[in-house]
Amino acid sequence: MITRLVKMTFLPEKVETFLRVFNDSKGKIRAFEGVKHLELLRDKNNTHILFTYSIWENEICLENYRNSDLFKTTWLKTKILFSAPPEVWTLHSEYKI
Repeated sequence: MITRLVKMTFLPEKVETFLRVFNDSKGKIRAFEGVKHLELLRDKNNTHILFTYSIWENEICLENYRNSDLFKTTWLKTKILFSAPPEVWTLHSEYKI
């Protein structure tokens, strides 16, 4: 399993637009093969900074999603709302309590 964390910094006036895009897409993303978990997080002090936190069966499933029409159309609608480039981490669990 891998965890994907994407930090997105939006123009403050575009956050609501992103939330609509996310809400329209989240069910389809969660249904994508290999998705084990999908969550949207918001920074407590900087409400225009949001993170997607997702868990994937493996990197092949993540790459299949990243090459899908669903990702491409969602990302096209999302990236125009940023005030800074996104930051992305793909993580493997080293230790689980």
